[in-house]
Amino acid sequence: MIFAVTGMGGIGKTALAVETAHRACAEGWFPGGTLFVDLRGYDDNPVTADQAVLALLDALGVRGPDLPPTATGQYDTYRALLADRRDRTLLILDNASDPSQFLDLLPGTGHHRVLITSRDRPDALPVRLIDLETLAPDDSVALVTRALHDSDDRDDRPAREPEALRELACLCGHLPLALQIAAAMLRRRRHRDIASLVAEIRKAGDATAVLDNGSRGTDLYGRSLVLRPVLETSYRRLPPDQGRLLRLLCLAPGGDTGTEAVAALAECDTEEALTLLEDLAATHLVTPVRGADGQDSAVRWRVHDLVRAFGTGLVVADAGLREEGEAARGRVLEFYCRWAKAADERLRWLPGSAEPERFTDRAQALTWLDGERAGLVAAAQWARDDRYAGTAVWLAECLARYLEWRRYFDDLITVARNARDAAHRMGDRAREAIAWGNLGHALAATGRTQEAIDADIRARDLCQYTGDRQCEAGAWNNLGLALQEAGRIQEAIDALGHARDLYRAAEDRPGEAVASTHLSLALQDAGRIHEAIDTLTAARDLCQTAGDLHAEAVAWNGLGNALQKTGKTQAAIEAYSNAADLFGEFGDWYRAGQALLNVILVHEATHHPDPACTCWVEAAVAFARADVLISHRTRCRRP
Repeated sequence: MIFAVTGMGGIGKTALAVETAHRACAEGWFPGGTLFVDLRGYDDNPVTADQAVLALLDALGVRGPDLPPTATGQYDTYRALLADRRDRTLLILDNASDPSQFLDLLPGTGHHRVLITSRDRPDALPVRLIDLETLAPDDSVALVTRALHDSDDRDDRPAREPEALRELACLCGHLPLALQIAAAMLRRRRHRDIASLVAEIRKAGDATAVLDNGSRGTDLYGRSLVLRPVLETSYRRLPPDQGRLLRLLCLAPGGDTGTEAVAALAECDTEEALTLLEDLAATHLVTPVRGADGQDSAVRWRVHDLVRAFGTGLVVADAGLREEGEAARGRVLEFYCRWAKAADERLRWLPGSAEPERFTDRAQALTWLDGERAGLVAAAQWARDDRYAGTAVWLAECLARYLEWRRYFDDLITVARNARDAAHRMGDRAREAIAWGNLGHALAATGRTQEAIDADIRARDLCQYTGDRQCEAGAWNNLGLALQEAGRIQEAIDALGHARDLYRAAEDRPGEAVASTHLSLALQDAGRIHEAIDTLTAARDLCQTAGDLHAEAVAWNGLGNALQKTGKTQAAIEAYSNAADLFGEFGDWYRAGQALLNVILVHEATHHPDPACTCWVEAAVAFARADVLISHRTRCRRP
């Protein structure tokens, strides 16, 4: 039987093969011992099969006058010896880059076992493949800790600096070779702390540049402890089209990238991109990452952090490659903008309005946004680069509703700040106002109330400067919510009333309904319950007329709050239930869970434990779908 251990350079294939051989021989699995030959497949002068058979014959005792003079005779003798060898033997063919290096060395008998190591998957051969991945974070930490303790058991830096050690392991990409080099550097600089090496790598922005200039040496197998040459040899073996795609993929935003986005980067169709990606995956320079649903369509493509730094360095160092890379970045940004806009339009879609591109329902739009979120957020941050500022600002606007619904407020704060700064540099006050508004909304949601108020005031002032009354209405609405959170209830009522009036003047019925709903909450806080109920009832009816299910759900939830305060518990339960159903239909599972929690509170207050238990299960499912964990008493009466 033939096994192949495959993985990127530096992943630990040889170490695993040798350790496996030692343990297997110790267990008596191979009484004939082990034959090992390093094929040096990624060196400038790889070992050929003809050269390797001479080494194997020498290990088998065939040398001098017993050695056949021709290659054919040598192979015949080699195979005959293995065929006659009764004791099972393990043959390790290490570091093969091409099947031609090892095919003629296979024993030709099933009695012995063969273990091949390679950076390339020999997919064309009937070989049992064992793909190695990078280490888990805890194992990375353990590797460095052991390396330091083996050198000096008094070295207490890992115990004193656990967070710095974890960060160092992360910067090394959890790649065993990089971790070995880092450990060697720490041994050499034993009077310095681990944090100093972390800071050095952070400052350089490229772990390979720091680690390869550290403590030079070799590993247990006599191979140099260097990173860049390992990556260079793998890259140089690629055909031009694969090399180009790898370089461009290293420039992609986010940790992993979908096939469609890769096709946009490379300016090719998805089938061509998929073929090239599969070829790169066979070399372990790109890793396929299957989506949560396990479907082929959800496969994404990840580049190891060290490979990404290497590929980016290639682009930066060459003017022609830089130009190629800038064009690719522009294409992928346009790709993200087009489909983020279509997804956002689907999320905001109301009956009677034009159908957006591509996405037939909100669930489909949310699925795409969920899959591409990391890349979308990273691309929106390209707003810091003047070359892409305008497009990236537009992308940030398209993401705001989605990030708010999914409650990715840290992401929303990041993209809104970048959009705000870029719009200000461009002198685009309208977009700057929108960015300030999105920022204020996210800050309020994370409890940073005063910062939110300041941002909303800035957004309002800019809207007034540009004369955009609809945008101003949104700013007043956000400001009212922030003021309410700050306990400034009368100011909140004034701001929300002004927002409602502006929406009404603009004949924006959904906006008027949302502002009215928020106004009703402030009225409730002021003790004006019946006025709040009237306002909410009118808002709900407006939403139903406009077909805005999400705003209608918010109104139902607020109405439930008001009805509960007047003692109309059954009507409150019905209102909350309507809200939960509509939020769930809309895919806003966080708010659906909150509405169900409100139902639970009513049942608990009226001493009805059985329906409360049923609602607990439903609420748990909703929050699980929203992927959040909160206390059931946290802000449960807010929409």
